[in-house]
Amino acid sequence: MTDTSSFVSGVAHRYASALFELALEANALDKVAADLDAFGALLSESADLDRLVKSPVFRAEDQSRAIGAVLDRAGIAGFAANFILLAARNRRLFAIADMIRGYRQLVAAHKGEVTAEVVSAEPLGEAQLAALKQALIGASSAKEIRVAAKVDPSILGGLIVKVGSRMIDTSLKTKLSSLKVALKEVR
Repeated sequence: MTDTSSFVSGVAHRYASALFELALEANALDKVAADLDAFGALLSESADLDRLVKSPVFRAEDQSRAIGAVLDRAGIAGFAANFILLAARNRRLFAIADMIRGYRQLVAAHKGEVTAEVVSAEPLGEAQLAALKQALIGASSAKEIRVAAKVDPSILGGLIVKVGSRMIDTSLKTKLSSLKVALKEVR
């Protein structure tokens, strides 16, 4: 059995890097990112489109024709459209989600942005998000922090913040678990 995850990562990275270089040279990083995000949203919303992209059953010509129609209807053109169509012609659409993610990471690194994944028990307000961003900028070397907020009521309270490989867990659930373990050790 072969490990396809490294192959997908390699393919996605090569395609994303090539698109990034072209978009950077043409000063179109944000336009391409917006178009790729729009296509990514279409993928997540449509099970049929996702199946078309991932299925090896469809011929490259059929995928290209169908993807071309989707791109036209969505108003996605230029570098992003050509990129997605190239992936279809080269039978690499199965990795398009990883390519989009890779492109976003390259753009973020170029701009000095860092993404923080934040989990809270309840949705954070604008003031809380702004304060959290400022605290994270102060604690890191990032110029800009993008917050990917998620809500998980099971953490009961507090926050779980992950920036890169670092994670800070101040959730009430974790604190209660630690207290439970400590009380068991006392017995």
